[in-house]
Amino acid sequence: MTPSVTAFGQSREILGGGDSVRITVFQNPDLTTETRISERGTISFPLIGEISLAGLTPAGAEARIAEQLIEGKFVLKPQVSLNVVRVRSRQVSVLGQVARPGRYALDDTSSSLTDLLALAGGISPTGDDNVTVMITRNGKTAKLEINVPSMYRTGDLSRNPQLESGDAIFVQRAPVFYIYGEVQRAGSYRLEPGMTVMQALSLGGGVTPRGTDRGLKVHRRMADGAVAKLDAHLTDPVEPDDVIYVKESLF
Repeated sequence: MTPSVTAFGQSREILGGGDSVRITVFQNPDLTTETRISERGTISFPLIGEISLAGLTPAGAEARIAEQLIEGKFVLKPQVSLNVVRVRSRQVSVLGQVARPGRYALDDTSSSLTDLLALAGGISPTGDDNVTVMITRNGKTAKLEINVPSMYRTGDLSRNPQLESGDAIFVQRAPVFYIYGEVQRAGSYRLEPGMTVMQALSLGGGVTPRGTDRGLKVHRRMADGAVAKLDAHLTDPVEPDDVIYVKESLF
């Protein structure tokens, strides 16, 4: 006998361990059940007992419950409705320089890169503009590098991928440079694209009355790992991890 199944708000998403569901059977209020799918992918349902729902769509789960009720001769023509209350089986990891790193559940309204970054509280001030996204499809993993501010500046949201369960977002620390010597505020600062030595010095409050912007030195780590001491001019570009030294004026 084919069960009669009524589905409200049917979704094609797959159920999995951790999802919370609410199940009702028309004209059988005693069978109403709100429960969480176990890590084994099962729930305990009145009269039926343990039943496996993992890997089914909500409509498929409705049909399976109805079949079990008919086979057990508990309900003659069950009309079963299953609604997903909370999705926990479909999760994306958001790691690195965000306000709240962790695993976040996907749903039908929050599955894009920017949605997940928003759930994690956004990129922290120390985070890089370029976000790494690891996407796994059909057993193959692809790595995407996406500049989030640029995406908004250009209005091109084609680089805002829709994420699926098991994907991961990583926000690395933004590149920095260092200033020390005769500057107002020595320390480390975020490196902006195209920044020059003059702009870097301005972030440090400029040169002190005892200092000079002549004879500037930049300590830069080279490709072989060695640190080179280079002469620097105000118009020179600054590179990640550069250390700019402002010496004291001799006059």
